[in-house]
Formats: sequence, structure tokens, C-alpha cells
Amino acid sequence: MATDVAAGPVLEARDQGVLTLTLNRPERLNAITDELLDALTAALRASEADDTVRAVVLTGAGRAFCSGQDLRAGADGGIVDVRAKLREHYAPAIRALRSLPKPVVAAVNGPAAGAGFSLALAADLRIAAESATFVQAFVRIGLIPDAGSTYFLPRLVGPARAAEMMMLGDPADAARALEMGLVSAVVADADLPARAHAMASRLASGPQSIAYIKEALAASVANDLEAQLQVEERLQEQATTTADFFEGVTAFLEKRPPRFTGH
Repeated sequence: MATDVAAGPVLEARDQGVLTLTLNRPERLNAITDELLDALTAALRASEADDTVRAVVLTGAGRAFCSGQDLRAGADGGIVDVRAKLREHYAPAIRALRSLPKPVVAAVNGPAAGAGFSLALAADLRIAAESATFVQAFVRIGLIPDAGSTYFLPRLVGPARAAEMMMLGDPADAARALEMGLVSAVVADADLPARAHAMASRLASGPQSIAYIKEALAASVANDLEAQLQVEERLQEQATTTADFFEGVTAFLEKRPPRFTGH
């Protein structure tokens, strides 16, 4: 049975091993503030230590996933320390998404723009509603992509397509995102919450080795083959010591579905 945490910039709901984090500024299309990012980071860090959470869904309230930085927030005419803002608020959220040893599914329910697009890119898997759009909006106001976009996007779609999206700032609709490999699936808007939860539930019922897969994929970005073979040796050795490995082998021999516990 789902449980909800009181309203704030990020809503939390738990249901059978799945934690749903909802960016909750629908009146501003979930535009990013320091408070929202800090709340997201805190929720992700707390979920790491919570054994009842085995997968996470990240989505937005209302008709948008996230429209990027709220340019009106704190617009008092003063000078903004951009490096400090990125270092103290944006980077911790991105790192929390990537370092979480549990799979994260981004359920993109509408526009994902600028750093909102970056949040979706930092998830492990993405599923989009038909109304979803993806835009690297930074160039439109004379900025460069940040919050990890220049890292994630070329690795997902290739350097040429990433350059096109970043330099021209043209939006991609959900169908185009699927074609490029940005998302795993496109579904009707009304079906997105259920489909995203179903995907996360499947991940939540998987073995501890999913965390090792996430770690191995992260390491592969910078490694050559020899280094990656060593990563695989280390993580495979760890996987063979888990209860889930023994359950998986036993279930295979007994010709029944495995009952993994994430340990």
C-alpha cells in the first residue's frame, strides 16, 4: 500500500519497494530552486540507507517534468555565484542520482528542459509520456549545458546529435527521443505513472547484482577493456557471495521463479 510524505518541494511516496519522488512546483512547471535540489538530494541519500527502498521513480507534478532553473527565483538584481550554486546544489543532486546503489527510473511526464533535462539524463532508465519534450535550453539564454548534460547526453545519443541539441536548442518530442535512444518507451500520458511504477517494481524485485551492474556501467565510461575486465572480476566475485545469487541458482535448478530479496 502506498504511503505519502507531507507536501514540500519534493513529494515522497512508497509502494512495495518503490520510492516515487515527485518534483512539486507545478505552478512553475517544477522549475528548479536551491530548495528543490537540496530536498531531492536529501531524499536520495536517505533512500540509500533505507532497505525498504529497492528502486526509485523520479517524476514531476502537473503537466511538466521540470522546466529547468527558475530564473525568477532570487532575481533581486544581485550577482549570483554560479560556480557555488552548481557546486553546492546541482552537483550533489546529480551525484546522489548516480551514486545511489539502486536503479532510478525517470518518468518524464511533460517538458524536460535545461537542467530538468539533466535530471532525467542522470537516471538509469527513462520512460516518456507522449506529451514529453526534451530541450537543451541553455543556449537560448547564452549559457552552456550543465548539471551533467555535457557528460550524459553524448554518451546516450552520440556526440553529433548531442552537439545539435545543445548548440541549436531545438526540442525533441517523445517519438524523436525514442528514436535517438534517450528513452526506453513512450506511453500515453494517462498510462505513464502505472508503466513507470511497473518498470520500477520489476527492478525492485531484482537481485543485488543490479547495484553492481550500475557500478560496472559507470566505471566502463572511463575504462579501457583491461581495466573493465578487472572491474567485472571484482563485482562478479561480490555477486557470488550474495544470498540472491544462491537463490537464483537454486530457483534455476528447481525450475521456479527466483525470489530475490536484494541481499
